This record gives sequence, C-alpha cells and structure tokens, in this order.
Amino acid sequence: MRIAIPLDENRQDVCVVLARAPYFLFQDDEEKSVVENPAAQTQGGAGIQAAQFLVDNDVSVLITVRCGQNAADVFAAAGIKIYKSVHKTAADELSAFAAGKLEELTQFHGGFQGTHGS
Repeated sequence: MRIAIPLDENRQDVCVVLARAPYFLFQDDEEKSVVENPAAQTQGGAGIQAAQFLVDNDVSVLITVRCGQNAADVFAAAGIKIYKSVHKTAADELSAFAAGKLEELTQFHGGFQGTHGS
C-alpha cells in the first residue's frame, strides 16, 4: 500500500491545499520519500494534475485536509481511498491511519480555479 500526504514547505506538516501543496510525502511500508508536486505552480487544472500525479505514482491511499470534486473523481476512478486529515503533522496522520482512527473524506469542494485557497 502506498500512502500520500500533501506537505507544506517545511516537509513535515500537512498542507491544507492538496493541489497546490509544495510537496507530497509517499510512504510504502516503512520507506518514506518526499517529492515536489509538479502541479503546485500550474496556471489552472492543478487538482486534476496533482491527482494524476498521485495515480501515476501508484498511490492507494490519500490523507488530506480537503479535496476538490474534479480530483476526487480522478481518485475514485483509480480506486484511491481518501481519508480526512485531522492532525498537523504527517507523522501523526500516518500513526492515526495505521491505528484505524481516520475517517474517509466524503465532502468535496468545487475547486479554487487558479487560486491557492486558504
């Protein structure tokens, strides 16, 4: 199972904006890596581009604060489960996920169309 979490600039805290997150944390079993999000600086369609990036990287679980509907549709088509982030740090999210304490994210927003959100 490969888990992805959007990260802030400090590469430790969960970024509240999925598509424009500067980085993604990937975890496979005990191996972790942090990679730049190629969709972070795009003019438009960042949600779909970020979603496709995660699909292309064989992610099976995404932990995020929120997610746009277009990205959610890509994740659903790829069979990626989305869980609601409730902690500040990615490490806490991974622990909570392993303990079965995160709920699936079921509410999706319409997107921010070129803005960085808040």
